[in-house]
Amino acid sequence: MSQTIHRATEIIELLAASPRSLNEVATHFEVHRTTVFRQLQTLERAGFVMHRADGQYAIGTRIIAIAQQALDNFDLRRVAHEELRALQRRVGTTVHLAQLLERSVVYIDKVEGDSSVRMYSRIGLPVLPQATGVGKVILAQLPSQRRDELLAGTEWTAFTRTTHTSRASLDADLATISGRGWGVDDSEFEDFMNCIAAPIANSTGTVLGALSISSIKVVNDLDALRHHLPDLLDTTARISAQLG
Repeated sequence: MSQTIHRATEIIELLAASPRSLNEVATHFEVHRTTVFRQLQTLERAGFVMHRADGQYAIGTRIIAIAQQALDNFDLRRVAHEELRALQRRVGTTVHLAQLLERSVVYIDKVEGDSSVRMYSRIGLPVLPQATGVGKVILAQLPSQRRDELLAGTEWTAFTRTTHTSRASLDADLATISGRGWGVDDSEFEDFMNCIAAPIANSTGTVLGALSISSIKVVNDLDALRHHLPDLLDTTARISAQLG
């Protein structure tokens, strides 16, 4: 990747997080304002960046349209769309849809819960498979070689006291998940969140993704979330059947 393209992608990612002024972008990349200004102008002409009336730069409408078009091309997201929203209306908490893409598990849809607390997760971002409900239920259904590919290079960081910090610990959890067909995230990435999750597979039994019901612990702990398990499993079964 050329340096120009690499810097352009970095600028887009920076502005996707939040709008920034010219000075803020220049400071972030530790380059002269003139250099950044030329790059922003090029991105603006392409429709990838827009210069707002308040002087800040933000993501442009063209890149939003491209991202939406790409998401719409995911068959799993299209098939699960209505089921996802119906499930959220029934349970009232945040629902996530994730898909296995090559060597990553990526959030491809999300419906926020009724709580004012917003989760870290974002559509289009990969998840940590060893520290999330959706990631673990997908790993549990994979052949060992495929599982090794997804976990290659994993840094066994302890995000919370319940995070798996070794492959042996994770494998023991995955064996339990595989046996019962669903799993939990017991505050393994964010200590105030938990979830239950179940895999989604096609008619051949190949796992394609996963669905989860998440909540802040003070509203719903794992025991409370388990009351929604039959609904979760029914929903993943219907989505799986539609995938053929």
